[in-house]
Amino acid sequence: MSLAEGDRTPHRTAGVDPLAGLRRPGDPPVDVYLTGTVFLDIIFTGLDSAPVRGTESWARGMGSSPGGVANMATALARLGLRTSLAAAFGDDHYGEYCWDALESGEGIDLTGSRRVGGWHSPVTVSMAYEDERTMVSHGHEAPVDLAPVPAHPPRARAAVAALAPGVRAPWIAEAARAGTRVFGDVGWDDTGAWDLDALPDLEHCEAFLPNAAEAMRYTRTDCPRAAARALADRVPLAVVTLGSQGAYAVDGRTGETADVPAIAVDALDPTGAGDVFVAGFVTGTLAGWPLADRLAFAGLTGGALGAGVRRLALGAGVDRGGGLVAAGAGVHPDLGALRPRPRPAGAAAVRLPGGPGPRGAGHGLAAAARGADHRFREVRLTARRPTG
Repeated sequence: MSLAEGDRTPHRTAGVDPLAGLRRPGDPPVDVYLTGTVFLDIIFTGLDSAPVRGTESWARGMGSSPGGVANMATALARLGLRTSLAAAFGDDHYGEYCWDALESGEGIDLTGSRRVGGWHSPVTVSMAYEDERTMVSHGHEAPVDLAPVPAHPPRARAAVAALAPGVRAPWIAEAARAGTRVFGDVGWDDTGAWDLDALPDLEHCEAFLPNAAEAMRYTRTDCPRAAARALADRVPLAVVTLGSQGAYAVDGRTGETADVPAIAVDALDPTGAGDVFVAGFVTGTLAGWPLADRLAFAGLTGGALGAGVRRLALGAGVDRGGGLVAAGAGVHPDLGALRPRPRPAGAAAVRLPGGPGPRGAGHGLAAAARGADHRFREVRLTARRPTG
């Protein structure tokens, strides 16, 4: 599936287009572009403890899906954004499965991706227990001459770039010059240098989204909020995720800060939650929401995934204040139609800013999780802004 220049058809039906009121003729055909490595993820959940050497452990749950950069691409698509991914795919069964799941299942544009003959697809096995996870991965770098490294990325509203020490990706500068808003993601620095100057593409980023440990190491601070303030001197917007404490952001252009606590969930599997957080934040940013609401929505999406949600759908609802009620909408088992219904008394909800429409009706998140019995349950989560 490709998204030709000028095509205004969403890649998939996500319930509601979060940018519907902002789209104009001549806009970029892609909302978010990203590139990276796709893994086949095999995930075991429901382990009581870490596997013990010389023994066999049985997990109460298991799932498989495209992982790696595909986590973020899938989240972006399910949040209603037109998503384009450039990645290498092996020509083995794993690669075929991942390609089909992303293109046909999620409606992600894979025009910039490439099938690599004779290349074994990377694989990760993730085991979730005690609110954490342990992963074992295997893979090889795709042949340089066959890896999809675009010199000219597609016109896009935004791009998510994985920054690496000492590595400059020419497409990032090209995208930024063309007006694409670049969101910089980063991983653990195996070199141990933790030098911001060693991230050459950071200068092209509108936002930088490290976790607390990474942010403090990069800034030589002992407080994640101090780290965010220091990072805001290097990028227009610094967002630091704080794990169970939520997230903190500083807008270096205006001086605005936002501190939003995490939602309370019973963690089933945190694999990919950070990627989904970024996807939620990008969605809110492109929709023009206030900073605190972007953080709350990102926390909601990331927390929903950690609670076992594997399908997110956007729905609409208006409360008496004209805000958006996220809970109170169920997802039909066919994952197609939303069935709004009144929110039960005491049910948790997250209020998001109003958007286009009468009374400022906006978009909310309805989440459903597939359990071991393959039926779907409604998930209600709460995200509240700190008081005082």
